[in-house]
Amino acid sequence: MPRTQAGRSASGRRPRRDAELNRERVLAAAVMAMLREGRHVPLATIAAEAGVGVGTLYRSYPDREALLRALEHRAYGLLNEILDDIETREISGLAAIGEFLSRTLAIGDQLVLPLHGAPPLIGAEAVEARRTINRRLDQFIERGHADGSVRAPVNATDVIVFSAMTTQPLAHGPNWRHIAERQIVLFLNGLSARGPVTVPGPRVIREDIESAFTQRAAQ
Repeated sequence: MPRTQAGRSASGRRPRRDAELNRERVLAAAVMAMLREGRHVPLATIAAEAGVGVGTLYRSYPDREALLRALEHRAYGLLNEILDDIETREISGLAAIGEFLSRTLAIGDQLVLPLHGAPPLIGAEAVEARRTINRRLDQFIERGHADGSVRAPVNATDVIVFSAMTTQPLAHGPNWRHIAERQIVLFLNGLSARGPVTVPGPRVIREDIESAFTQRAAQ
């Protein structure tokens, strides 16, 4: 196969791979820079921390909004990777929910999502990503109802909202990881018990969240 002077194949596979690596470096650097300096950190700062030129950043992400969109879609991908792994394990529905909560806690700083304060995306791809995550979590809950490990009238939105709460540390609190792990255990204990006689209604469902995102985007 013919090669260029830099050793790249004529098919361009290496340049495409290099571009993918650069994009991931930019996104990883963006997450860390935004955690440290807020969402309005200069894009030049992000490029420097990623070890790429500003021009390289702008070729993939022409503005801050494009970068935030990419970070949100990256977060959905991370959540689906977690769900992929959990689905391969023969564990109870309650244990599956617990795994999801524990593992989202571990990558909480990577989750640039609307319930974490990011601008909500309402395009078809983002809505479908959220719908897929909801559906997969509901399957864990259905498994729990079937195997008896989940007794409370919970839905996927309840799990997602709780995950959003535990993955955002409270300001000035001690050892957030430990505190959040305790809250997860208490939440799981609540799911496995009979729970209160009545749960405050109406239930909050995925469509309620999507409606809120749409209203926020229209403002």
